Amino acid sequence: MLFALPVLLVFVVFSWGPIVKGLVMSLQQTNLIDPVKWVGLENFRYVLSDPGVGQAALNTVWFTLLALLFGFPVPVLLAMFLSELRGKSWLYSALAYLPVITPPVVAILLWRFFYDPSPSGMFNTILGTVGLGPYPWLDSPSSAMPSIVLEATWAGAGNAVIIYLAALTSVRADLYEAAELDGAGVVRRVWHVMLPHLRGVLLLMLLLQVIGTMQLFTEPLLFTGGGPQGSTMTILLLIYNYAFVNGDYGAATALSVLLALVLAVLSAVFQFATRGWSTE
Repeated sequence: MLFALPVLLVFVVFSWGPIVKGLVMSLQQTNLIDPVKWVGLENFRYVLSDPGVGQAALNTVWFTLLALLFGFPVPVLLAMFLSELRGKSWLYSALAYLPVITPPVVAILLWRFFYDPSPSGMFNTILGTVGLGPYPWLDSPSSAMPSIVLEATWAGAGNAVIIYLAALTSVRADLYEAAELDGAGVVRRVWHVMLPHLRGVLLLMLLLQVIGTMQLFTEPLLFTGGGPQGSTMTILLLIYNYAFVNGDYGAATALSVLLALVLAVLSAVFQFATRGWSTE
């Protein structure tokens, strides 16, 4: 306990300390300069009555759905593909992980250049060679969020690929050999051998991706600033605007508490609903 005490103190001060401080600030009206005024639940009433919160929540859910639809299967399929390679698989794994080690701000600024909506933009030029485009990308309310999903999938898939590859190493080789002797092709080996052994990891990664996508912030901030027409304004970006644009830290922390409660309830429901799936 004596050896663990310093680590526990650091954890309490730097992890639980801000949480407690946020709970207290959600009941206050403060800009961190003027004297604090206790307002009780008024910050929560203000946040829940703000029409911008509803739009930000819808945008966040829309991003989460798109990310799950396109971003969740990609690393699974990529990991399965890499696991089937023979020779230099380490090289392909390193290339898959490369976007993760790229600083997020650098990657986003690079993709902003790629998303140039003019006919001479990088992506529009490439698509123009096959008669497609030009597309507005980030300049259109209908295509801005899918464009962000595309970049976020590219940036985050590497982490999941490495985790899935590590999970696939636990699958016994004799199971693959038995499936091949029974005449199972690649699709049947994936469905009957790989996926059952990945079930627990898949459920965990699904939950983590939902939690992560619900906290989308950096991409809309640097790509669009919440535009165009508020189509990429997310909950975390709205919290940022409350605090650092409007100077209303009480409303910002109140919305943060509400987001934390939603994610906690969502996690509890998910764990309850899937508690037996990983062991069946």
